[in-house]
Amino acid sequence: MKCPVCGKGELHPVDDIVSEIEGLAFVERGRRCSICGEEFVDEGDSNRTIKVARRLGVWGSPLKLKRKLSHSGRGIVLRIPEDLRQSMGLKGTEAVALSKVGSRKILLEVESEESS
Repeated sequence: MKCPVCGKGELHPVDDIVSEIEGLAFVERGRRCSICGEEFVDEGDSNRTIKVARRLGVWGSPLKLKRKLSHSGRGIVLRIPEDLRQSMGLKGTEAVALSKVGSRKILLEVESEESS
């Protein structure tokens, strides 16, 4: 089977495709192009990975909560909803690290209690 990306390479079966979701690595089966290296995960493996990621709470609607920002002094406040606070075990005293990711995304990471 020809690679749909480069059109030159052949797709060969592999069982070592690594997908990362929220810092967790999943090893899946699929096919890899002999020329460009593009990987295509088998549908069954992809569905299993999504199912496991949902059980672990790293896939699905909880990742896309919509909230309004509000002004406070010289900054902007983002309120974390109670159900998310509880599910993450947050007390409200943790230190967080903010990183700009792209032009319209912010990554918020809760630091361990020891580093606060």
